[in-house]
Amino acid sequence: MKLFPILLAFTLPSAALAQNQVALTSEVLVERASTDANGQPRVALEAPGVVTPGDHLVFVLSYRNNGAAPAADFVVSNPIPDSVVFDGADSPGAAVSVDGGRNWGALAALRVRGPDGNQRPATNADVTGVQWRFSQPIPAGANGQLRFRGVVK
Repeated sequence: MKLFPILLAFTLPSAALAQNQVALTSEVLVERASTDANGQPRVALEAPGVVTPGDHLVFVLSYRNNGAAPAADFVVSNPIPDSVVFDGADSPGAAVSVDGGRNWGALAALRVRGPDGNQRPATNADVTGVQWRFSQPIPAGANGQLRFRGVVK
């Protein structure tokens, strides 16, 4: 059985952090299936501890504008760990990259070069990062969460 470390990193222009004073925190949770006292299936989110191939993960990115002014032009980008395949669920409004963050867009609009050298439509397995661009300023004192899902390879 293989065990994998889970890494989560944020990239954000440092000027945006300094100017906007938006704090970011991250959490990775694993879905664990069980049965409740009535015999009904139940799914709980737990701290991962140890994960194995096939485990479903939920990446939670929390933000809070600690500044006195709205945070404008705010962008949060997060690489997908090499040991995880992106699962587009829980990612409304997110753009993805399949080239290490050089280009961003909707997965259906992205293409990658296959082993034969020909272009093919990108799939979840090709995603290398997820990004959110806030179209509206984040009000002073406001907070929220962004989520994306993945499956351990």
